[in-house]
Amino acid sequence: MFLVQSVIVVLLVVAAVACIMLQAARDAVRQGRRESVVAAQSFASAPGVSLALRSPDPTAVLQPRAEQARKRAGMDFIVVMNTDGIRYTYPYPAEIGKKFVGTIEPALEGRTVVEQAGGPPLPAGKGTAIQAVVPVTDARGRIVGLVSAGITVTNVAQLWMPQLPIVLGVGAIMLVLAAAGTTVASRRLLRQTHGLAPAELAHLFEHHQAVLHSVREGVLITGEDGRLLLANEEAKRLLGLPADVQGRHVQELGLPEQMARVLASPEKVTDQVYLTHDRLLAVNKRPTFPEADTAGSVVTLRDTTELAVVSGRAEGALGQLKLLYEAGTRIGTTLDVERTAQELADVAVPRFADVVAVDLLDSVVRGDEPTTGGWRHLLRSAISGDQRMLPVYRLGEVITFSPETPQMLALEQGRGVLEADLRQAHGWQEQDPERARRALELGLHSLVTMPLRARGVPLGLAHFYRTEDSPAFEPEDVAFAEELGARAALAIDNARRFTREHAMTVTLQRSLLPRGQPEQDALEVAWRYLPSEAGVGGDWFDVIPLPGGRVALVMGDVVGHGLHASATMGRLRIAVHNFATLDLPVDEVLGKLDDLVVRLDEEDDSGAAPDGKEGAGLTGATCLYAIYDPVSGICTMARAGHPGPAVVNPDGTVVCPEVPASPPFGLGGYPFETADVHLAEGSQLILYTDGLVKNAARDMDAGLDGLRRALGGAGAGERTPEETCRAVISALKPARLSDDIALLAARTRRVPSSSVAEWDVPSDTAVVPSVRAECRTVLNEWGLEETAFTTELILSELLTNAIRYGSPPVKVRLLRGRTLICEVSDGSSTSPRLRRAESTDEGGRGLFLVAQFAQRWGTRFTSRGKVIWAEQILHDGPPGPADQTPVDALLEQFGDPLM
Repeated sequence: MFLVQSVIVVLLVVAAVACIMLQAARDAVRQGRRESVVAAQSFASAPGVSLALRSPDPTAVLQPRAEQARKRAGMDFIVVMNTDGIRYTYPYPAEIGKKFVGTIEPALEGRTVVEQAGGPPLPAGKGTAIQAVVPVTDARGRIVGLVSAGITVTNVAQLWMPQLPIVLGVGAIMLVLAAAGTTVASRRLLRQTHGLAPAELAHLFEHHQAVLHSVREGVLITGEDGRLLLANEEAKRLLGLPADVQGRHVQELGLPEQMARVLASPEKVTDQVYLTHDRLLAVNKRPTFPEADTAGSVVTLRDTTELAVVSGRAEGALGQLKLLYEAGTRIGTTLDVERTAQELADVAVPRFADVVAVDLLDSVVRGDEPTTGGWRHLLRSAISGDQRMLPVYRLGEVITFSPETPQMLALEQGRGVLEADLRQAHGWQEQDPERARRALELGLHSLVTMPLRARGVPLGLAHFYRTEDSPAFEPEDVAFAEELGARAALAIDNARRFTREHAMTVTLQRSLLPRGQPEQDALEVAWRYLPSEAGVGGDWFDVIPLPGGRVALVMGDVVGHGLHASATMGRLRIAVHNFATLDLPVDEVLGKLDDLVVRLDEEDDSGAAPDGKEGAGLTGATCLYAIYDPVSGICTMARAGHPGPAVVNPDGTVVCPEVPASPPFGLGGYPFETADVHLAEGSQLILYTDGLVKNAARDMDAGLDGLRRALGGAGAGERTPEETCRAVISALKPARLSDDIALLAARTRRVPSSSVAEWDVPSDTAVVPSVRAECRTVLNEWGLEETAFTTELILSELLTNAIRYGSPPVKVRLLRGRTLICEVSDGSSTSPRLRRAESTDEGGRGLFLVAQFAQRWGTRFTSRGKVIWAEQILHDGPPGPADQTPVDALLEQFGDPLM
């Protein structure tokens, strides 16, 4: 070891000397560059240099001055030259008049050049020549010559030689210290090994390994930080440890929580039994160095399950431990309160009790917060075992316990109550003497009743009974029942809270969805909405009547579940209604919804949502929006990330129209493409959310195939929308709803040609009377004579405005259906507005009259202009007399009775 250290010290000294030499050389070069620049600039700026360069003999003037300056500055040369590089001065006169060796072009441009170059002989002899070239300027700033000063770096030993003794001295000191350290370490090693030679140490290690890994007892050594330092093969087998376990923390080994806590704790353990991977391990633990405060521990493990005899109490403890582990996996598999109670009863039978009953507060079953006032009324929610042994109360009965019963005592005391012998349990018998007598006759003889508590609040009771074939309960069994009841109570409370939130969300969701079908003639509609069992989402649908007898169909899905998704769905549904009221095109409606979702995202990202609240950070939504025109039979559709529609033709064939897919809402900046689909009369348009066709049991493609099969088949074209919804839900509804399902079926109707009248009108107000006359004729043919006067008035005002203020072509259309619709279209995009005319105004009263006589009126824009429409309700009663019209009264409000 000393030799190795000596070699290292010598190498360090050599490296230090080399570094010093290199550094000295670099410093010499750096200093030479600096000095040559200073000397050249000083001489070039000296008075008279520029004048001497213009003299007839510059050498005669400048040579003495250059040599004097060279010697004074310690330079090897100062050369003055003209702009062509011809020397005027040099230390050796023989070199005057020759071409300068170096770079002068940058200096001719006014810059300073520093370089290493060779040239003629110099007084300093050989070495690294460093020269600087600077320009010489006259009074006008013109470059009239150049000056170069240089120095030769020949020897740097004088820079590093003074440091050599220091380096060698430090090296010598390091050698002495290495020798001393080696001596001290050797002596300490001899003391720690008790003077054993290396061969003896090797034999000792081999014996240690042989003993450690051959014994049938697990041995673990842990450090003070809880990391595993050593584990023999038996310990790895008993605990199921991997091969690379050394150095890992005991909490990272995947051990049961109780065993990991024992291994990590510094406390002593003596013959404690713990369940680990179906083994009962006897554990002993001692510190490695008892005299030290921060020492590790040695743990020994014995597998008591492999011993010939284990006491009956240990067997019972093993069974109970296994049962507790099983209860952790079997109780709480669903978020249904009564199902969780039944799981508790099923786990305990027959390994702990023969008959188990679970009674829950009625408020808990409903999902409400439990209260003390509900203790007297409990609902029997679960029974397991032979129910003939429990004749007192049946499943679903409401039970009122008397104050002296063990059940009420358990609720009041908040702990389990043991009745080892029911024949001596007078309080239990007094609850219902006749039924108690029958239970005793059937063999019930021991009871543990346990309150189910979560967050310190009782949720109900669990009753554990044993029959005469089983031993009576003992006090130790009460502790086990408490542990089992505590685990079940937590699962029941989680299910109760979910039930409450689920009910609230379903109520909100249903309140935001359509409650009835709007009045319209274009479609026969039916729908279904099925909320998810795991958490209500944001599915929604809508049917919105539009002007011109058209109908808008909406199907959407908000990403996520819970109250936030439902509330967001309501906001989007209201927004769709508002955009539909404006009668915007299909793609523009989706674009505005996309903008709305982006704004909602920005509000959530900016901190508008409270911390930790559900729904923070809305991610988007999908939607399919369609407008059906019963006059043309064309349905215009667009979708944003939503599944495409399906169409059932009148002949029963099922097709899926190609509607261009656009990104879902929330991404922003993407256009939405539309598709026009011609629907024959009697076709059914099917809209749905992805929960109908996709779940854990099938993917989207399989779900779509199932949807086509459910929609097709014999008589598919003759089904009503209600029958279609029933058939689809029956075929595709999964056993467990993991997502909401929304389904809408709409069968198309067409407006007969006999109920439509259209005219092309020239742009001349003189034709208005003739159009009114044709309108009157059509109304008489339709049997709507009582509406003729009002319709003519409306038509006259709308048509006159279109001719005067619009642009060709002008058209008029009358539609008869549930209402009478009068439409006037023109090629202008300007929209009229209702205003109050002054008494001196010549116009401005027409739209007021239209608004008074029509049920509704408005404007919608098309790709070719606009359409102004007015809608009147048709009455079946006899028409009133014409002289009762309120036109004069209306006009009098404007102060112009002559109108």
